Amino acid sequence: MQLPSVPRRLLRDQAYDVLLAAIVEGELRPGQVLRDGDLATAVGLSRTPVREALARLADEGLVESKPNAYTRVAPLHRRDCEEAFVVLRALHTLAVREAVPRMTPAHVERMRAANVDFAAALDAGDVLAALAADDDVHDVYLDATGNHTLRSTIERLSPRIRRLERLRFASLPGRDSIGVHERIADACAAGDADLAADLVYANWDSLGRLIETTFADDDLATTG
Repeated sequence: MQLPSVPRRLLRDQAYDVLLAAIVEGELRPGQVLRDGDLATAVGLSRTPVREALARLADEGLVESKPNAYTRVAPLHRRDCEEAFVVLRALHTLAVREAVPRMTPAHVERMRAANVDFAAALDAGDVLAALAADDDVHDVYLDATGNHTLRSTIERLSPRIRRLERLRFASLPGRDSIGVHERIADACAAGDADLAADLVYANWDSLGRLIETTFADDDLATTG
């Protein structure tokens, strides 16, 4: 009997998803030492996919390693967060400006439906569901651009600010995004790319303010 083998990358991706969620949720805290053997046992996989997942997380700035010393969850540094924030805000603003001329009523309806899910997740206090629904809102215009390079760049950088986004949606200021999302959908429906871009730019303001309040100085933040 010959059966197709399961690609190793699927196991690596499974390990990555689990570890990323644990870091974002704070189960794995900033500065916590990570041992691949312990993590492999915890997620029910061998060490190889776990090591591959850790290498990807290191590339994304969520894990840091010092050879022959440690592998640990990267602490939150103000400068790293600010740099990722500025780039992501610019890319999202560019994306919606490019997307609006290509968007259909179906795109706008998807955006509104995702925003309903977002509001419901906030009401339920489900931060992970809120993050996922927020992604769904913005995925609509990312899909509409048809620009794979733009999307892949955003996806690569986004995990670097995930822990701060978790804090934002766990607080009242995160609820401000509900109304902004609706206004973005309205602008997209009206074909107003400039207004949509201005609103997306403004939608990032709460995260920028959170960076300022989270870091009193340039020391490490140990918020999980």
